[in-house]
Amino acid sequence: MIIQRLLCAALCLLPLSAGADAPVIENVTVRGGAGGLTFDVTLSHPDTGWEHYADGWRVLDMDGNELGMRVLHHPHVEEQPFTRSLSGVTVPSGTTQVQIQARCLVDGWSDQTTVVTLP
Repeated sequence: MIIQRLLCAALCLLPLSAGADAPVIENVTVRGGAGGLTFDVTLSHPDTGWEHYADGWRVLDMDGNELGMRVLHHPHVEEQPFTRSLSGVTVPSGTTQVQIQARCLVDGWSDQTTVVTLP
């Protein structure tokens, strides 16, 4: 009984996830063009290598519909934070704000989004 209690107490002290930090959206800039909008998104994430890294971000309307997605094909262990762009994103007429949501290879889409006001 004492061993079971000690084991239970020890397990409670373990972290719930092994360094599973969601990607953080540090900055977003939006530029307009004839072919749609270009989004420059700066992310930070404690990438550890091919097994665990921020692997994408997407542009959502305010109802959660995906308007565009940028896939990140490799880890950025030595480049933090880092900025990647997505061009040609078409938003419905009259749209004044969108959301940016980041994804991690291990943990999936972040619960947090960043709201961006369009130019």
